[in-house]
Amino acid sequence: MRIAAVQMRSGTDIPSNIRSAEALIRKAASAGATLIATPEMTHVLNRKSQALFDTIESESEDLGVRSFSELAKALSIFLLIGSLAIKTGERRAANRSYLFGPEGQILARYDKIHLFDVSVSKQETWMESRIYDHGVQAVTAKVSDMTLGLSICYDLRFAKLYRTYAQAGAQIIAVPAAFTQPTGKAHWETLLKARAIETGSYILAPAQGGTHADGRKTWGHSMIINPWGAVLNALDHDEPGFILADIEKSEVLSARQKIPAWQVEADYTHVHNAFERKT
Repeated sequence: MRIAAVQMRSGTDIPSNIRSAEALIRKAASAGATLIATPEMTHVLNRKSQALFDTIESESEDLGVRSFSELAKALSIFLLIGSLAIKTGERRAANRSYLFGPEGQILARYDKIHLFDVSVSKQETWMESRIYDHGVQAVTAKVSDMTLGLSICYDLRFAKLYRTYAQAGAQIIAVPAAFTQPTGKAHWETLLKARAIETGSYILAPAQGGTHADGRKTWGHSMIINPWGAVLNALDHDEPGFILADIEKSEVLSARQKIPAWQVEADYTHVHNAFERKT
């Protein structure tokens, strides 16, 4: 299977972002990709909550859902839209991935489980939970003869989710993201390789990159990594573009047979403190 990771620099205008994504998706499909993934928040990045809620819609009304469904059908591809901001209430939303099939059908939805509530620095603080509701369900779906596990951005730091996907039979795990520049520079590649090695899975990681219309700066450097932790293809910048890689199910089986750590479960709930003073 040939897969592709699309890198974007989404702004605050939804129709414009959809057009930008479509152009890159069409190029990747023309290059032979049958599974194409886009980054987190493909059709809008806007950290101003009022402006965001003025533009996003419920799933049934969302322009992105309609447009990308039609595009997947027109190109006869599996299309993973890394995530869209979907209105779920008066002032609430979901950060939701959509996997569309070659007939344009929605094969899977995944709501980001681990929300980005962090202070990266004194100047950069994020509280996704103020707007978004966290997901509660890990999700896999069939893509041709392989199984895809879904995750989004900050999920990457929670290894148990990825082990769960490996144990559920996923051979590919998607990590669409909008990593900040400081955390991306420090941790992006290392964490992606770790998740690939730990699970013996392909990692498909399309990213947002550059300085966005809302003022945020993201890392870019989209990557595709094999089950042994080798980088098959990557962008070394934060400009829009895409990368391709050819993957094989047999490589997953080989990696997991060599080091089957992904299937081991142990109970670490009772930790002995060797330095505890006895009285």
